[in-house]
Amino acid sequence: MSAVAVLDFHARLGPAPGATATLLAAMDGAGIGRAAVCAGGLVGLDQLSRLVVDGGRAEAGADNEAVHRACAGSGGRLLPFFFADPARDVDAYAAAATRFRGLELSPAVHGFRFDDPAVATLAEIATTVRHPVYVVCLGRDGTRTADLLALARRFPAVTFVHGHCGFTGLDADGLTLIAAQPNIVVETSGCFTAIARLAVARLGPGRVVFGTEFPLQDPRVELAKLAALGLGPDHLAMVAGGNAARLLGLLEGVGA
Repeated sequence: MSAVAVLDFHARLGPAPGATATLLAAMDGAGIGRAAVCAGGLVGLDQLSRLVVDGGRAEAGADNEAVHRACAGSGGRLLPFFFADPARDVDAYAAAATRFRGLELSPAVHGFRFDDPAVATLAEIATTVRHPVYVVCLGRDGTRTADLLALARRFPAVTFVHGHCGFTGLDADGLTLIAAQPNIVVETSGCFTAIARLAVARLGPGRVVFGTEFPLQDPRVELAKLAALGLGPDHLAMVAGGNAARLLGLLEGVGA
């Protein structure tokens, strides 16, 4: 993997002191050149697991400005995403969008449905600034892969990034569902190797991006999974970083 330029499409920066240095050290240790980062640590893992299973809403907001400051001081290695709560962050995203590289929406954390009018407004803003929109589906009405598909059809100019290759990391049927929708790509963190392999086969290598979900996952684990897919050199380069660079507007390439 050392000969391939790697761009992590999905890492997080928590509020703890030293989080930026910890992330950069982990990237260095794994051979990752750049990472798209979003606010993390909004809720604890116990609360998050309850929200995923039982539903509900966390009132904690993301410190997007802190993420932006950390990325600005990283020498270009960290690329900021805006983590939006549709219930209260529409105006803030509209005002700040041009300073960020993408948008993240989390129905698990903020308890919304993809057909919420505020989600449509956020998608309209993302269209204007050409942001990819990272989302993680759930198993409840309004948040399933089929609901993401409906949203993507409404906003064909937006690239939606289907986090973890779908709900539970085992959503093979979801891959089939989105295969014909070209503005949905998938991100590989947290899913099983078999599902990542199916994603490449069913969507094509141009619609799969590598991610780690750091700090919840050690980047070396996700890189081992990527290596286990047995991709040829050209396809490996696309999944490891080339596709992400294109989505993030890094026209000069991953290593520049």
